[in-house]
Amino acid sequence: MWSWPVMPGPAGVSPLRSEGLIAVCCGHMPGKRLQVIREFAMAMLWKFMRVARYSKTALPPKVRGILVHSRHSSSSKSVPSDFAASTPCSNTVELLGKSYPQDDYSNVTEKILSKVGKNLHNKKHHPLWLIKEQVKDHFYKQYIGRRGTPLFSVYDGLSPVVTVQQNFDSLLIPQNHASRKKEDNYYLNRDHMLRAHTSAHQWDLIHSGLDAFLAVGDVYRRDTIDNTHYPVFHQMEGVRLFSCHELFSNIKDVESFQLFEQGHRTAHKQECHTMEAVRLVEFNLKQVLTKLMTHIFGDGLQVRWVDCSFPFTHPSFEMEINFQGEWLEVLGCGVMEQQLVNSAGAQDKIGWAFGLGLERLAMILYDIPDIRLFWSEDERFLKQFIVPHICQKIKFQPLSRYPPLINDISFWLPSETYSKNDFYELARTIGGDLIEKVVLLDEFTHPKTKKVSHCYRIVYRHPERTLTQNEVHRIHQAIEESAVRELGVEGRF
Repeated sequence: MWSWPVMPGPAGVSPLRSEGLIAVCCGHMPGKRLQVIREFAMAMLWKFMRVARYSKTALPPKVRGILVHSRHSSSSKSVPSDFAASTPCSNTVELLGKSYPQDDYSNVTEKILSKVGKNLHNKKHHPLWLIKEQVKDHFYKQYIGRRGTPLFSVYDGLSPVVTVQQNFDSLLIPQNHASRKKEDNYYLNRDHMLRAHTSAHQWDLIHSGLDAFLAVGDVYRRDTIDNTHYPVFHQMEGVRLFSCHELFSNIKDVESFQLFEQGHRTAHKQECHTMEAVRLVEFNLKQVLTKLMTHIFGDGLQVRWVDCSFPFTHPSFEMEINFQGEWLEVLGCGVMEQQLVNSAGAQDKIGWAFGLGLERLAMILYDIPDIRLFWSEDERFLKQFIVPHICQKIKFQPLSRYPPLINDISFWLPSETYSKNDFYELARTIGGDLIEKVVLLDEFTHPKTKKVSHCYRIVYRHPERTLTQNEVHRIHQAIEESAVRELGVEGRF
């Protein structure tokens, strides 16, 4: 599951240099093949550096958004949120025209259901739409297929309701993996859920015959409450598959190179991949993403790569950029697990995948301080993003900063089944976007009874007006009462 917290990178990781990328992509390879790959990589990198240097000046003065009508167009229509969800009875959820019976796994709330169908990424001039269009425009113009049409297809209207098999099993996520937990996801029932990542569509799109695509949509996760986390956010998934001919087409003696072998899994490759194939896929992936971030944030951008782990890619990396003097993680990526690719019917191909968060890029690029603002309907916010072309520089002008109201809540935990995310979800359901942040302030274990107590600090702040202590008191009291009633805690208030 792609995940990208906004934080500085680990100490000791140096910025990407041209020789560093060549070394990474050509290491652990013997003799003549090493020299061939190195020469090819150096030539491609030199060409890429020249393109990156001059690409900005080559853009036309006005870049228009491009409609999704590529060579493979199957993007479904957006559903208005007013008609997206309803709960006609206590044991059924009606969502996007379908009925889902509830069971012991059902935990999606009315407030979350009200977000389904909003499709902020498809609302013209919304900051998330601007980011999506910039990425889409870049891929359409940079990567052209054999017939002169865009190589990458774009799907930005796929249903957020997926099966558990799509969200986890198809991506090789183990049954006992932490990302499957009920307290971290929104389940309609044991078989269906609101997607936790756009990776849920990888298998289906590959199985349909696609080998280069971008999938964009809203994703849903139960999480902490602060200015960078929200239960609904937006991701973009990218996938590119290569045949043997495509991958080695620019290398001499292409017939002597293969995609697959029977080997051993190491930190640098899967057991079925040749080292030559993996290094070229990795090189292409990092080159594509470096060009993308340079397109969005400007020339001279410093980039570095951090090794990491995802269930559906190996090797895997996180990309960090140095923006305004701070290292920020912007996406996760890697060489796709061949077992996933094979099961989707593309046994003769090897590929890469990446996932990025639209809110993450928009908050960095436009200097938006609070993720709740993306859901604002305040004209003072929305008007700032009505610009003549999608690449125009925008500096967000903060709305009036209203004062916070802070209240604490303490209670004894009921049992081992208690989850912090359950309390966060309860607070979010009652307080909604009036709650800016919830922090676990203190955890205390009674020396005799061994009972555990939690103290949370809830920061209330409306993004568009001043809250009164009376209205906050009513909300806070409702949270206290609901915590006792629904979570079984023993109040200390």
